[in-house]
Amino acid sequence: MNTQVRAMFASIARRYDRGNQVLSLGLHHGWRKAAVRMSGAKPGDRVLDCATGTGDLAFEFQRAVGPGGLVIGTDFCAEMLVLAREKGMRKALPTRFEEADALNLPYADHTFDVTSIAFGIRNVDDPIRGLGEMARVVRPGGTVVVLEFGQPGGPLFGPLYRFYSRRVLPRVGGWVTGKRDAYEYLHRTSTEFPSGERFLAMMRETRRIGEVRTRSLGGGIALVYAGQVKGTA
Repeated sequence: MNTQVRAMFASIARRYDRGNQVLSLGLHHGWRKAAVRMSGAKPGDRVLDCATGTGDLAFEFQRAVGPGGLVIGTDFCAEMLVLAREKGMRKALPTRFEEADALNLPYADHTFDVTSIAFGIRNVDDPIRGLGEMARVVRPGGTVVVLEFGQPGGPLFGPLYRFYSRRVLPRVGGWVTGKRDAYEYLHRTSTEFPSGERFLAMMRETRRIGEVRTRSLGGGIALVYAGQVKGTA
């Protein structure tokens, strides 16, 4: 991932959680729970959460896999990981956090039962390669799960959401975090990034992911994608 994007996330790290809470009206917590359910994670599983940020999805997985499971959250932004570790200590959860690039994960093939990424795949320089890396480190039959923004449609909600994303989100995000440009970036990338069937096609293009499915959340504001890793790659 490029250094400019890394610097942007570092600059908003301390205000990142507050921004998520305000801008999603708290809905992002439920979206992460839905991603964990769709992954099929169960007690004792091993999970890798990429682009973990301040660790919210990793912590949801930790609750699902229990004390006998392993959850590692990785991110390319060290400032985010500092906050994730602090939150893990406050929550008394054993989740581990390590700095890593999603395009070059430092783990052996078939190490995990599940890999995940929430609102981060659009920031990866080569998303298909990143998805392939996530699949590489998952055992055959395991799951790659992605939570990402969509582009809601409909004659009323679609235009209303696009107005919010283009006009309101950067203004409020800038007020909360002091970095309006970060939320202009969010609007631009979430609007341009493939969603729905186009993203499922990207998952298949890795040649490591077979059966794929998706679920719409919040009227299409977010989508969860899940793909089963093939037995051979």
